[in-house]
Amino acid sequence: MSLSEEFISRLPKVELHLHLEGSLRPETFRELSRGRNSMVSKIERWVLDRQKQGYRYATFGDFIEAFKFAVQLLETPEDYALATVRLMEWLAEQNVKYAEITLAAGVVLWKQQSLDRIYEAVRAASLEAGARLGLRVNWIFDAIRHFGAEHTREVLHWASRYRSEGVVALGVGGDEVRGPANLFGAVFCEARDCGLHTVAHAGETCGPESVRDAVELLKAERIGHGLTAARDPEVMALLRERGIPLEGCPGSNVSIGLIPAFGDYPLRTFLDAGVTITLNSDDPALFGTSIGQELSMAAAEFLLSADQIAGLCENAARAAFLPEDEKQQLLAQIRQAVLA
Repeated sequence: MSLSEEFISRLPKVELHLHLEGSLRPETFRELSRGRNSMVSKIERWVLDRQKQGYRYATFGDFIEAFKFAVQLLETPEDYALATVRLMEWLAEQNVKYAEITLAAGVVLWKQQSLDRIYEAVRAASLEAGARLGLRVNWIFDAIRHFGAEHTREVLHWASRYRSEGVVALGVGGDEVRGPANLFGAVFCEARDCGLHTVAHAGETCGPESVRDAVELLKAERIGHGLTAARDPEVMALLRERGIPLEGCPGSNVSIGLIPAFGDYPLRTFLDAGVTITLNSDDPALFGTSIGQELSMAAAEFLLSADQIAGLCENAARAAFLPEDEKQQLLAQIRQAVLA
């Protein structure tokens, strides 16, 4: 018997792999297009195309083009602030209690926008919305790995500047082939010296060796995706022994064509190997998903019990970049919902 939607809806949730720019739903697109008449028809066509295609992409490159379309609508600090508020309202509807949101700081720099003005607007918006909604967020500044080490070091400069103002980690995303992990060992070491946590997308579009390199060369504390680690028992053993959690994103992996269907996600493989796995929505609006949907699909496809679904949420709480007492508060909320 599958879990009730009511249980999953009221379960307190934690999300760790969530891109702000990929969270722009059609209604947010329309809000951002106000005063930009030339964009209205483009947006409507783009939204219709996404829906017709079932939020599927032929290649990872096709997805990147869709991401770029979303990014181009974010022109001002006020745009980023609006996107933040709308995302947090969406998270609150799903009973998310804590989230670490990735800001594509590398993209902001690439667009030659003012990262300080944008982040300060985002931070202010998140504090206001969080107080109103009962939701806390922190931020990860993400660099574009195929832009190289110096670009990543520039993102680190900004991340360290705002470390005491809600930025908890430096991350790298983008093309794993053109931006191999061996480029970033020194930068990640500098990030840790600054007091920042470190995360890396790995094993999404490359094999398990990309995950191994992120662990051994970068000493990343969490792995974004890590999908292909399931192919290599030695890499899974490495993750287990070092206690490195995976930020699993099954819906995302299906949308990009990395796996045929949600039921093909290697959730059981990771669980049976003792790997800490969390579920996340990644770019939810671009993939037609949400954290609630990811948990519901996992429960249905893998016949998970209430305790097992709660366990995935507990994994995320323990893997969060939070002080231990705050993790314990989240864990108590999750456990209380199971016992209710």
